[in-house]
Amino acid sequence: MQGRPRLLYLITEDWYFWSHRLDLARAAQAAGFDVTIAARVTDHGELIRKEGFHLIPISLIRRSRHPLRELQVIGELIRLYRSVRPHLVHHVAMKPILYGSFAAWIARVPAVLNAFAGLGYVFAGSDRQRGFLSRAMGIGLKAAIRLSGSAVLFQNGAERDHLVARGIVSSSRARVIAGSGVDTNAFTVRPSMPGTPVVLLPARMLWDKGVGEFVQAARALKADGVEARFALVGRCDGDNPAAIAPVQLEQWVQEGVIEYWGHCADMAAVYARAALIVLPSYREGLPKVLLEAAACGRAIVATDVPGCRDVVRHDVNGYLVAPRDSGALAIAIKSLLQNHSKREAMGTQGRSLVEREWSVPKIIEQMLSLYREMLAAVSAEPRTH
Repeated sequence: MQGRPRLLYLITEDWYFWSHRLDLARAAQAAGFDVTIAARVTDHGELIRKEGFHLIPISLIRRSRHPLRELQVIGELIRLYRSVRPHLVHHVAMKPILYGSFAAWIARVPAVLNAFAGLGYVFAGSDRQRGFLSRAMGIGLKAAIRLSGSAVLFQNGAERDHLVARGIVSSSRARVIAGSGVDTNAFTVRPSMPGTPVVLLPARMLWDKGVGEFVQAARALKADGVEARFALVGRCDGDNPAAIAPVQLEQWVQEGVIEYWGHCADMAAVYARAALIVLPSYREGLPKVLLEAAACGRAIVATDVPGCRDVVRHDVNGYLVAPRDSGALAIAIKSLLQNHSKREAMGTQGRSLVEREWSVPKIIEQMLSLYREMLAAVSAEPRTH
């Protein structure tokens, strides 16, 4: 390979790249890669360009299901790949994996990394519609991954095992690297703030994040006389099928059960205001908000599901409760609100875990090593179709 290797990230949203893949892209650029970002551009375009990356807006919309439009998106990606001619393309999340893999096969991209950022809406539910979608998506993913000959990256072992067991991914192609890491210099331990304790759920406003259960738990605890403020922090995500309507959020606020702080750019400051972090999600890859909260020395209550249980060690740095169980969630929250010393001890343990396992340098070292391994493999054995 002559010159700088060309690395292209295909990711659904510019804001998601900025929050979850910026550190990795910076490190790849510093390591000698020529980095291009392809994403739907809304509000982070100039910030991304100022980093020195090439940014190519694309029309991929996560919620779209129109067959003709989806075929047009694949055609757009084929043209993009033929124009950029990446040596390695890194697809992040479900649609980029599915559409990008077909495009990469047609455009003869040498190395493809398909990275699941959690199995998401389609695989998280159990109702009939999601069961059909899960089967259809499984067939499509299996074909796309096989065609592209890609390495497949998971953020936790449970999700890898799930797709391997279903025959969607072969175990020989599957890798696990624990998320994107957390900047332990930006997210530091600050003293708890005085006054009424704040119980915080930081996430996109999706039903699958357990927001409904959080509201039910908050309502029950307030009725029980527990003195606390319950706050939701995160953007509304109308392109996700599990999105909570803004009018619903406003109804909860008017009821007085929760506060909605919206999207906050300075999450370290937000965690500093909280006594306890809660994420009652139905399924996760490796939730960055929990890593950030642990780095800030905050105790956590989360659900005992893949992703959450990888960050939260029960009775060590937080509590794990059953998913979709607002009663169990309320009990765990109340227990920690009433035990300040326990919360502090859990926060200390959480900070130690992050420093040991999930700091940004550790994760980036693993990712860059995987990039180099993949490029070396295609250089040694040219790809054929």
